[in-house]
Amino acid sequence: MFSKVLVANRGEIAVRVMRACEELGIRTVAVYSDADKHAGHVRYADEAYNIGPARAADSYLDHEAVIEAGRKAGADAIHPGYGFLAENAKFAAKVGESNMKWVGPSADAMERLGEKTKARALMQEADVPVVPGTTEPVESAEEVKEIADEYGYPVAIKAEGGGGGRGLKVVHSEGEVEDQLETAQREGEAYFDNASVYVEKYLESPRHIEVQILADEHGNVRHLGERDCSLQRRHQKVIEEAPSPALTEDLRDRIGEAARRGVKAADYFNAGTVEFLVEDGEFYFMEVNTRIQVEHTVTEQITGIDIVKWQLRVAAGEELNFAQDDVEIDGHSMEFRINAENAANDFAPAPGGKLETYDPPGGIGVRMDDALRQGDDLVTDYDSMIAKLIVTASDREECITRSERALAEFEIEGFNTIIPFHRLMLTDETFCAGEHTTKYLDEELDKERIEQAVEEWGPADSGAEEEEEDEEVTERDFTVEVNGKRFQVSLEERGAPAIPVSGNSGSSGGQQRPPQAKQDDGEEEVVVEGDGESVEAEMQGTILSVEVSEGDEVSSGDVVCVLEAMKMENDVVAERGGTVSQVLVSEGDAVDMGDVLVVVE
Repeated sequence: MFSKVLVANRGEIAVRVMRACEELGIRTVAVYSDADKHAGHVRYADEAYNIGPARAADSYLDHEAVIEAGRKAGADAIHPGYGFLAENAKFAAKVGESNMKWVGPSADAMERLGEKTKARALMQEADVPVVPGTTEPVESAEEVKEIADEYGYPVAIKAEGGGGGRGLKVVHSEGEVEDQLETAQREGEAYFDNASVYVEKYLESPRHIEVQILADEHGNVRHLGERDCSLQRRHQKVIEEAPSPALTEDLRDRIGEAARRGVKAADYFNAGTVEFLVEDGEFYFMEVNTRIQVEHTVTEQITGIDIVKWQLRVAAGEELNFAQDDVEIDGHSMEFRINAENAANDFAPAPGGKLETYDPPGGIGVRMDDALRQGDDLVTDYDSMIAKLIVTASDREECITRSERALAEFEIEGFNTIIPFHRLMLTDETFCAGEHTTKYLDEELDKERIEQAVEEWGPADSGAEEEEEDEEVTERDFTVEVNGKRFQVSLEERGAPAIPVSGNSGSSGGQQRPPQAKQDDGEEEVVVEGDGESVEAEMQGTILSVEVSEGDEVSSGDVVCVLEAMKMENDVVAERGGTVSQVLVSEGDAVDMGDVLVVVE
């Protein structure tokens, strides 16, 4: 077994991995950006290293910075968690070329399954059903039209490297083909550096079912049952559960065995998830996630198998010590993603704030995966998910009742979360009956019910600006960086005057930026001219499209650009009418919160 593991991630998943390491007697190394200097995963680790500025591309996505931190720390292995570099085959290969072990599948397997057309072809060879469509990329609108003529509209155009709804465009008629093809190719290039797309029949009202896989390097493949992730908004999961309330025992067995066959054919090892769409009693392969999933927790709860520990054991060369028949499903479990979002405002991410109150629930069958403590600042530079509540009971009915109790106990104040939305769903007739599909939230649920839930169960001061006078705070704990390594210093002085903290650390966190926009290379600065209205980015993200040009006339509420953040597209609008005098960003630019995008005179 390894002696020291670097966790190349942040937040709750980093702490989850570190807890598994601790139980296996492994020391842990955290990496962090300037925005995360005081984050929970940094506090939890045995040692921590700063790897760059807040911008993810300059820190958590910087291959060399992460690997160099591992070298400095003397780590044996790197665990990527999920997101960031977890499914980056090039990074996995670089880790493999170093003296550290990659805790995950081989780079070759990641490449085979990461490109959707290759994965579809591989699954077909393994006799795993796939959605009717192409197994080779398409390049022209005519090819898309031919496929649609064969299978009928609607069809889905999907980016090969896509996921989370990005690079996915639904075509309902021939007249939409050219525009949607161009958009899918553009998003694929912008987000995944791969403009290749493929086409498949679009299923109207499917369930999203995924199977958890564990495989070792000795040829053993096991599945740990399925999860139902059908409750989604804009292709993003919000509540997951296991087992699925929609499968018959026969269908459950067939899906599990199909997932095992497909993974074995791909020469895959470590943890992974095979995702399927289920409609009218039939199932179709969608994709393989070559990493630990956010929702792995519900599978752990109903099987008693620690998936993260097995990731580490498999990476260390161990063989799975249980047979498929040894895997037993006991009870029912649900995971509620606690996102810092306002569900009443189309799930818009919270702009920031301090965690004034953090009092999570407890009791039998309640598990919290988080990296928070009361008084923490909300870091808005990355994902909006701040914690996960997992509730387990003997059956689904008891699980729903227990979840209602746990969510009612959960107290968070300082910014909006989607807890009121979760409480609503536990009283929703369609969800409680297990009859919801992937379309339910976006197309069927009455949005007024969400607004009413937020009004009833949301924090009383949601979104209100704090008007507090500065007060002296006695510092007792300090962090010091020496050659990039983080050290914790504690003082025992009590009642002492506040100790001044230098603002010259190089971090932009908490400082007011001048009105300017940073170009994608992170160096050139464009100064805003004149005294017009500056339309600023409300969060860190990537410019998906720019809808205006200099000289254009705009009205209040007009969309000036589209910003992708946290896997969601957000319209950026002008708050007043006028003439566009400056456009400071281009399609594909990465921007930080507060950067000026457009100026309107």
